[in-house]
Amino acid sequence: MMRTANPALNAKTFVGLRPYEAETAMTIQGAVNKTAILLLLTLVSASYTWKMFFESWDPAVVTPWLIGGAIGGFVFSLITIFKKESARITAPIYALLEGLFLGGISAVFEAQFKGIVIQAVALTFGTLFVLLFLYKSRIVKATENFKLGIISATGAIALLYLVSIVLGFFGINVGFIHSSGALGIGISLFVVTIAALNLVLDFDFIENGAAQGAPKYMEWYAAFGLMVTLVWLYIEILRLLAKIANRR
Repeated sequence: MMRTANPALNAKTFVGLRPYEAETAMTIQGAVNKTAILLLLTLVSASYTWKMFFESWDPAVVTPWLIGGAIGGFVFSLITIFKKESARITAPIYALLEGLFLGGISAVFEAQFKGIVIQAVALTFGTLFVLLFLYKSRIVKATENFKLGIISATGAIALLYLVSIVLGFFGINVGFIHSSGALGIGISLFVVTIAALNLVLDFDFIENGAAQGAPKYMEWYAAFGLMVTLVWLYIEILRLLAKIANRR
């Protein structure tokens, strides 16, 4: 059974999908190409809010775009997850909306810690390529125990974040999650590690989907799922670097 902690790429994704002929079936290269397109779209819209902020140095200018991108990206991610065949349309829209959010939040971090964004981008893509190499060379294998461990850890992180948000509504601050102390940095390191290892599960899932002859539109869906993990990884790396910078 295929397992992945990514909500977009779960064990039920390919249930009910009949094998397709080679010319209409999902391929790994096709998923890679679609991922590159989504990354480009994200970069284009991110540069818009990034430029907007640095022209004014006023967070209020990008706040509506940042919030709108975050909410819109979440909405279109749900649409994509529940209506996979629409991914060729909804995945690019998701990428554009996430770009607005990422550009805005990155600019705000950059204004506080100069040079942090280029570090976060380099670490994100460096992590992606390293784990892809480790996966392709079978140095890291997505065994059932490995998958179960990453899924459990991801679920625990999601629960911790959810509890933190709920308590925040009641004025209770779970400070150790966001602190720049040793515990806060340790938690961020753990979260970054789990986010990175989710990439291995995503690679394995995409490979299995291609092997099963999933329909062509699943290339867009697979690319979307990988983007979800990359966005999470980038944000967590950004937060980790900010905590480290705060200690200097």
